[in-house]
Amino acid sequence: MKINVLFSPLNVDDLYFTGKTTVVIDVLRASTTIITALSRDAREVIPVNSIEFAMKVSGNAFGGQTLLGGERNTKMIEGFTFGNSPLEYDTDSISGKSIILFTSNGTKAVVKAKFSENLFIACFNNLKITAQYAAYLGNDLEILCAGSSGMFCIEDSVCAGKLIHEIRNIKDDVIITDAARASLVLSETLGLDVYKMLSECEHGQLLIKNGFEEDIKFCAELNNNNIVANFKTGVVKKTVLPDNEYTA
Repeated sequence: MKINVLFSPLNVDDLYFTGKTTVVIDVLRASTTIITALSRDAREVIPVNSIEFAMKVSGNAFGGQTLLGGERNTKMIEGFTFGNSPLEYDTDSISGKSIILFTSNGTKAVVKAKFSENLFIACFNNLKITAQYAAYLGNDLEILCAGSSGMFCIEDSVCAGKLIHEIRNIKDDVIITDAARASLVLSETLGLDVYKMLSECEHGQLLIKNGFEEDIKFCAELNNNNIVANFKTGVVKKTVLPDNEYTA
C-alpha cells in the first residue's frame, strides 16, 4: 500500500484520480461538516463546486427534503438554510434530508476527485475509522488536502499526517511518498495540540475573527465520530465498515 499526499487540488487535473482510492480533507470546515451531518442522520450530502449549481440542484428538488448549506468567505450564503458550521447541523433539522453543500474549498476538492474508484471524506473527528477502512481496502491511497484558494493549508496537511500515522499503526506494508512523509513530520510536531494548531493557522484565525471559535474546538476533537463518508455518483453517504482484521 502506497500513500501520497496532494497539498492542493491544483496540483493535478480531474482525470488524475481515475481508478484511484482517495481521501479528501478540509478540516476547517467542509469535511467536518459533512461527517457531522451524516452522523446526525442526514440522508446524504451533495457537494457542488459553485453556488449557481447548488441553486439549480435545489430548484429541481421537491417535497422539502433538500436543504442548502454552505459559505462564501466563511459566512452563510444569502438564501441558504445553513452555513458551513458543523454546529448548525442538528438532528431535528436535517434528519432524513439531503443537503446540497457548497464551500470555498472543500466541496470543490471533492468534486475534483469525483473520478476516483473509492472516495472518502475525513477530518480529525473520524480519522481512526477512515484509516481502518483504507487499510481494509488495501489500495494505494491519495490524500487530497483542500487547501485554501489553491494554496497550502497547515491544518489539512497535519490531518493527513495523522491519518497516515493511524494507517501505519494497523498495517505493516505501507510505503509513503515524500509528500506523505512531510505530512507525517508536520503531524508529529504541530499535531501534538490540535486545538492550538487550528487556532493559530491562517484559516483558524479568520474563523475566530468572524465569530466561529466554537467551530475550532469542535473541529479539533479526535476520533469522536465513527462515520465512514463515501462519495458515489455525486453524493456522500454513510458506509458500513465490515468486521475485519483492522477493526479488532
